[in-house]
Amino acid sequence: MTLDVLGLKKTYGEHCALDVPALRIEEGEIVGLVGSNGAGKTTFLRLVLDLLPATEGEVHIDGRNVAGNDAWKAHTGSYLDPSFLMDFLTVDEYLDFIGSIYGLSKSETAIARRPFQSFYPDEVFGETTRFIRDLSMGNAKKIGLIAAMFVRPRLLLLDEPFANLDPPSQIRLKQLLRMLHAAHGTTMIISSHDLVHVTEVCKRITVLEAGRIVRDLSTSDATLRELEQYFAS
Repeated sequence: MTLDVLGLKKTYGEHCALDVPALRIEEGEIVGLVGSNGAGKTTFLRLVLDLLPATEGEVHIDGRNVAGNDAWKAHTGSYLDPSFLMDFLTVDEYLDFIGSIYGLSKSETAIARRPFQSFYPDEVFGETTRFIRDLSMGNAKKIGLIAAMFVRPRLLLLDEPFANLDPPSQIRLKQLLRMLHAAHGTTMIISSHDLVHVTEVCKRITVLEAGRIVRDLSTSDATLRELEQYFAS
């Protein structure tokens, strides 16, 4: 799926949280969104998902405005924070519910989530008994990430996906993202403070500062060093 930003602004009173005159993300691109705290990364993702009303401008997915249009939702996976979870459900109940939203039967959901079992080894899918509210922060996050990915989205948006994960899980997540892209050509926008992980996964890096894009570059062997120098200065 393609994404186009057209004169997008989000203001709170006199404070401008985001001001992106134009941005295009092509189908199949994996874009890393980086910036300091308060740079506007999460605001941008919420505007793309139509979770916030824009003060000005529009976001288009596949040429259609996301506002007032539900067609894109059936092909979009996302996990921004724990509010995306339903913590009174067990893991199986939650994933079955997410699958049903995307038109999957229970058997189809069971097949689709199978490649993600190694990312959540604590319980066997299909036999889970723990409520999401009883999981550790890291394990609950894993379930949110799995829910965003197992539905095979054409567009995937993740906010700080590597935070609160142990090193083996971070490595496995990168493998799963690459697998998803290779199998389905998923367009991805990944917001992260972790420059190492984001430059390993993403082919393009967009830097936000004070709500504005200050750099937009293709990932190369020199990108990590360039980003480290930028933020150090």
